[in-house]
Amino acid sequence: MPEIVLDGLVKRYGSCRAADGLSLEIRDGEYLCILGPTGSGKTTCLRMICGLTRPDGGRVLFDGRDATRDPVSARSATMLSQSYSLFPPKTVHENVMFSPKIKEWPEEEAKQVVKSMIGMVHMESKAESYPRELSGGQQQRTALARALASDSEILLLDEPLRALDARLRLELRKELRSMVKEMGLTAIHVTHDQDEALEMADRIAVIRGGRIIQVGTPMDVFRDPATPFVANFVGRSNIFSGRKTGESGGASEIEVSGAGGAVATVRARASDIPIGGAAAVAVKIGATAMAGSGGDGPGYFPGKVARVLYEGATITVEADTPFGAVSAKLPDRMYEDYSEGMEVSIGWRPEDASVFGTPPERLEEELRLD
Repeated sequence: MPEIVLDGLVKRYGSCRAADGLSLEIRDGEYLCILGPTGSGKTTCLRMICGLTRPDGGRVLFDGRDATRDPVSARSATMLSQSYSLFPPKTVHENVMFSPKIKEWPEEEAKQVVKSMIGMVHMESKAESYPRELSGGQQQRTALARALASDSEILLLDEPLRALDARLRLELRKELRSMVKEMGLTAIHVTHDQDEALEMADRIAVIRGGRIIQVGTPMDVFRDPATPFVANFVGRSNIFSGRKTGESGGASEIEVSGAGGAVATVRARASDIPIGGAAAVAVKIGATAMAGSGGDGPGYFPGKVARVLYEGATITVEADTPFGAVSAKLPDRMYEDYSEGMEVSIGWRPEDASVFGTPPERLEEELRLD
């Protein structure tokens, strides 16, 4: 399998830059998820790897060889697009059989592979149906099975699970990753679903505005975000803006200002931001605590519960504070412990709070999704 390197790719559509110096390395046999909001350049990235779109600048390298101008047929890559591109006059079975038949596989081997792929996507009962007789989710599963049966070394997946119902989507996350690993493929999976990326990826590449802004393991990207945008996009965060006033006990001390002249000093991870320097603090909602009635707990500042959302295994408690709205994700057993209007004290462990040298006037732009 080839190592794939994207070296400073640029792609313009009029005044829009779908790729703006995009650089990324995909390792042999890796399941890499490219995660980003709508319009960030995810699909364009896949199309340039596959050869369907030619970059205006930069290179695509396969095992160190410049493949930027290679045709699609020379790249050993199969792309599953959002449009599915099934053959209307062919049944599900015939669509999945297309690549093995074209490549003249031995008949028994081809039948076994096709049966396995159709089974993996739970389409056995629809094997003799035509695309027009299928729902959107069933068409997507058929396209996924066809891609897996293509015998390509590289699988390019553009939102492959987006049209599926929630339960099937969760099931296919596990099965798709396992199948890719068993087949020894390199997979590049584009998604805007952070849970999907966290569960499936060996590594996650976060893309924004046509640039890769962080690459790392799911744990690294979730726990140690490179920017406030990553902190809030990969696992929702509470974010506060202020200035660094000190460093003690291995933690940064950040003074944040709020409505009505409110001021609080909060603690976050150690940082090299100078004393007096602008700082943004980001705390995952799952690491944010709302302690006790009366707001007199060990937190940094008080709040008042605005709503409590029941989510099954968890609840989300949203509170109004002088420093903006703050949310905490808590176990569902605590549902009865919180009620609208209840006063709480809000805090977190310093090691759970990321800190960035981002001035207040830039924070809104930094957190923008488009």
